[in-house]
Amino acid sequence: MAFGPHDFESGGRTGLLSEINVTPMVDVMLVLLIIFMVAAPMMTQGLEVDLPKVNAAVMRTDDNLVVLTVAGDGQVSIDGATLPDINNLDVQIRQVMKTKGTELIFLKADRNVPYGRVAAVMGALREAGITNVGLVTEPAERDQPAYN
Repeated sequence: MAFGPHDFESGGRTGLLSEINVTPMVDVMLVLLIIFMVAAPMMTQGLEVDLPKVNAAVMRTDDNLVVLTVAGDGQVSIDGATLPDINNLDVQIRQVMKTKGTELIFLKADRNVPYGRVAAVMGALREAGITNVGLVTEPAERDQPAYN
């Protein structure tokens, strides 16, 4: 079928569309959404901590938790954010506690961390005025003695 010069014209206007084709943009946005949905859980990794095992009851938790972690190499983090040093830990703890609106903090310390490092972190908590500290452990297995 042959088209003449005036087949695409209507009322003297050319056949150009002035509308934006949003289909490719929607496709790209959906692909990005799927990528971020898959990648987001992988980005929320914390420090690997080998917690001590003790016989204790399991506590209920909520979303307003503040978790202070001391890794096996002595690295300290608050809610997954690694701190370069603990010299101003008390200021940072006060700020996080105020933001979350809680007075309870949970301390996760690797069993291989030197006692002095944990004591320094506990001292910083005390300087920040935090007296309500929960120690995070793993439940002991029935056939193993606690306090390993």
